[in-house]
Amino acid sequence: MKIFGHRGAAGLVAENTLESITEALKYNVDGIEIDVHKCKSGELVVIHDETLQRTTNGVGKVSEFTWKELTKLRTPEGYRIPKLSQVLDLIDARCILNIELKGIGTALPVVELIENRIKDTKWDYDHFILSSFDHAQLFQIKYRTSSFKLGVLTEKKISSILKVAETLEAFSVHPLIYSLTEEEVALAKDKGYKVYPWTVNDPSKIESSKTWKVDGIITDLPNFA
Repeated sequence: MKIFGHRGAAGLVAENTLESITEALKYNVDGIEIDVHKCKSGELVVIHDETLQRTTNGVGKVSEFTWKELTKLRTPEGYRIPKLSQVLDLIDARCILNIELKGIGTALPVVELIENRIKDTKWDYDHFILSSFDHAQLFQIKYRTSSFKLGVLTEKKISSILKVAETLEAFSVHPLIYSLTEEEVALAKDKGYKVYPWTVNDPSKIESSKTWKVDGIITDLPNFA
């Protein structure tokens, strides 16, 4: 069972920061999950929310700020919002990177950035999983290229998104851990999908995930997992 650090190591260091990712890497995680939006000047930035106020000292939508403006903001701990390119530099193909497409219009810019990296670095397509609740963005990728592993996110049962996963020819399904059952895991695996539930922090949920033979868990606490 693979261990993915959720937003880096969100339970230990401020989420979606280079410092949080560095912390996750200390525990030899198999993968790291991050969230991506596009800012006003076009850069892909790593932040979960559509707005800035929960995680930084900024106020307003990420999409309304240029990268230069975003560099002036800080988390309560004093950390900066990173660009996706900075995350790629930091990880340097040491583990899988699960990029969740959060913001509108992020799919194709993410694909283009990764394709350019693969040409010039150690990164390979197998290092990436591109996932989203916004299935339309996943279809944009499918229609452009078949090179990427696609992950379908859901807060509901896996059975509710199997048709989407089939049409996408998805690699994996990413259910909310509290919606997951052993039968749902077996159903997904029987269809050929990897199962990566989120956010698995509770010891009993880690154990049940292992017993049910999920392929990996996405957790805020990679040290504990």
